[in-house]
Amino acid sequence: MKRLFDILLGLVLAPVAVIACLAAAIPIAFEAKASPLFFQTRLGLREQPFRLLKLRTMHVTTPSVASHQVGASSILVTGRLLRRLKIDELPQIWNVLNGTMSFVGPRPGLPNQVELTEARRKQGVFALVPGITGVAQIRGIDMSTPEKLALVDKSYDRPWSLVQDLRIIWATATGAGSGDAASGPGNQ
Repeated sequence: MKRLFDILLGLVLAPVAVIACLAAAIPIAFEAKASPLFFQTRLGLREQPFRLLKLRTMHVTTPSVASHQVGASSILVTGRLLRRLKIDELPQIWNVLNGTMSFVGPRPGLPNQVELTEARRKQGVFALVPGITGVAQIRGIDMSTPEKLALVDKSYDRPWSLVQDLRIIWATATGAGSGDAASGPGNQ
């Protein structure tokens, strides 16, 4: 049922996402002088790498590391707004439709996040399909606290509930969580 929910919601949201991404693409391309879309390798179900699609919000020269490891100066002016409104995540609807992600689940980490990978491995989090949003995001827990994040990610591992997923999606859409780790006070 969760996969059916993901497909149906993805098909409903895809037209809106395409329009929003097209509107964002022009200022991104102008400011970044690069493609507004980019792929980033992430670890998914059973620790399998996959290509996550995003709108570019950081300068092309920004290293491929977790958001909490880059400073706010790495974020494009356009990117600040896109990240605040979570528009940069909309292309991941493609990942949901192709089955590499779900709307709700643990946020997929980068292969170079060794501590997070080990903590998630220990908690069995890689048995879950990664999500665009999840319990940790609405609680404001980011990847800078790998052990805590893995424990919270694991809390999602129970029988699927449509009501629970809708609550998490609603909380994300209405701004729950602590915001953007890349633009936090420690990353100025």
